[in-house]
Amino acid sequence: MDAETIRRMIEAGLPGAQARVQGDDGVHFEATVVSEAFRGKLPLARHRMVYATLGDLMGGAIHALALKTLTPEEAGGPA
Repeated sequence: MDAETIRRMIEAGLPGAQARVQGDDGVHFEATVVSEAFRGKLPLARHRMVYATLGDLMGGAIHALALKTLTPEEAGGPA
């Protein structure tokens, strides 16, 4: 598994999202995901939304994924 594949899957699963994914060992990754879809949602719900885009890869090919989930405003983007 690689960071670019994970980024593409997250962005495909959350239309309009922007994701930055890092991870060099192929199983442990960190991601920052900015999406309007996170508005009004608690962190756990946001994380579940991202995990849903990755399906069965979580806990398998992706051993760990540290997430930072933000709305565009929280990320410093336009209001």
